[in-house]
Amino acid sequence: MKIHDAPLLITALIAVLAPLICEIPVPLRMPMIVLEIAFGILVGPHLLKLAQPDGMLAVLSYIGLIFLFFLAGMEIDLRRIQGRPLSLAVKGWFFSLVVAFLISWGLYKAGFILTPHLVAVALTTTALSVLFPMLRDSGELETRFGKYVTAAGAVGEFGPIVAISLLFTREDHQIVQIALLVLFIVVAVVAAYLTLLPTPPRMVAFFTRTMETASQLPVRFAILLLAILIVLAERFGLGMVLGAFSAAMVIGLGTNSEKGYVLRHKLDAIGFGFLIPMFFVTSGMRFGLNALLSGPQTYMRVPVFLVLFLVVRGLPTLLYRRHLPSQQLAPLALYSATELPLIVAITELGVRSGRMQPDNAAALVGAGMLSVLLFPLAASVLRRRAQAPVQALSTSIAEVNVDGS
Repeated sequence: MKIHDAPLLITALIAVLAPLICEIPVPLRMPMIVLEIAFGILVGPHLLKLAQPDGMLAVLSYIGLIFLFFLAGMEIDLRRIQGRPLSLAVKGWFFSLVVAFLISWGLYKAGFILTPHLVAVALTTTALSVLFPMLRDSGELETRFGKYVTAAGAVGEFGPIVAISLLFTREDHQIVQIALLVLFIVVAVVAAYLTLLPTPPRMVAFFTRTMETASQLPVRFAILLLAILIVLAERFGLGMVLGAFSAAMVIGLGTNSEKGYVLRHKLDAIGFGFLIPMFFVTSGMRFGLNALLSGPQTYMRVPVFLVLFLVVRGLPTLLYRRHLPSQQLAPLALYSATELPLIVAITELGVRSGRMQPDNAAALVGAGMLSVLLFPLAASVLRRRAQAPVQALSTSIAEVNVDGS
């Protein structure tokens, strides 16, 4: 085996080990994304020096980044959260954005960060892709509280993705840039409209048949649309992020049915089964461990950012006081402040473009890893404590009814 084959083999091995470790029946399970990044740090150039994030790994990592934004966009189902959960989530996210900009501007003036806008957007994210399986496994997903958490998480992904795509546009003349943005939106809307048109029965039968053949034609069409919108977005100076997210919204509209479930499942398999783990493991290899451990002023940024996550995403829960019981506000704040996947993506883009210092990027990712470890656990504990008296009361009433009968 050639030496340059080893990094790919090691990365593929980590991608298998991480979910296997997550399946170990222990009281406190490590989230898979945290394991992938941690293993990447371990085998990367700063510790064991077994793999470098370059060559083929760099290419796969970039495609994985595209799929991360693409599948994040496809996860957002507005019909599940429409109404009050969605309206409060939108108001809450803009509240978070204002708070984040005020804090980031203060940190910028103090010389703490390089680019306040990028850090502000990073502080407003929510890891819906991490929370979704947790909520589903705990039975919270279909509850009223679960819908509010899902809405907050959906907007916590949608808002930052749109904001980051606008931040990474090329700095052309403002009028030209606005015109290009409008043109791209028109192209995306037309594509979405064409997707929603009734599909001829023969075409449906054709796509259904080819879905189970070697051609996998619907998957290829989805990848083609993703490539087209990314290329258009890049040509218009709007960046890869907006192209990937627009493709996700278009394909999501066209596959939001039982017939589209198979295509969604296959795209998930490509992304979560192959490309996205490559991105997270490679991000661990790129993790600025030396920069983070260079001194107390650097690694003390991790708890600072962790607190800021809770402040920026937790304060908007004040808007929910009239709509949720008081004991549900703290768990909602903790779930909303759980951040990692988009933090990794945003810091990766920031370091590549020179808009973010490596030490701040490492501190943000470190804080994101801690938020995934601590915040959902604390939220679930608070939820169990709040539900215990209700369950005890229900049990007592049931016993009384049995005795009375």
